[in-house]
Amino acid sequence: MRPRYQENRGERDMGMRHMRSRVRRAKECEFTALGIIPDYKDVKRLQKYITSQGKILPRRRTGVCAKMQRRLAMAIKRARHLALLPSAPKHTR
Repeated sequence: MRPRYQENRGERDMGMRHMRSRVRRAKECEFTALGIIPDYKDVKRLQKYITSQGKILPRRRTGVCAKMQRRLAMAIKRARHLALLPSAPKHTR
């Protein structure tokens, strides 16, 4: 099959080279590397995985494996329930 926009072929090739140079290696899961399980009592570590608005960061951003991301989400939710972590953003004026 032929490229859709042949007249802009030079520009498209430049873009593809740029994309190839941005490929990063996968981050290693911190929990698996250290051999620990996310715990709701470890507030300092859990704060690294939430935004300033209190949202849980996605796996693609943190580099946590799928199994630990599920446990991390549960630990964050438990910490919120016990008011160890904020469930709403900090309102500043």
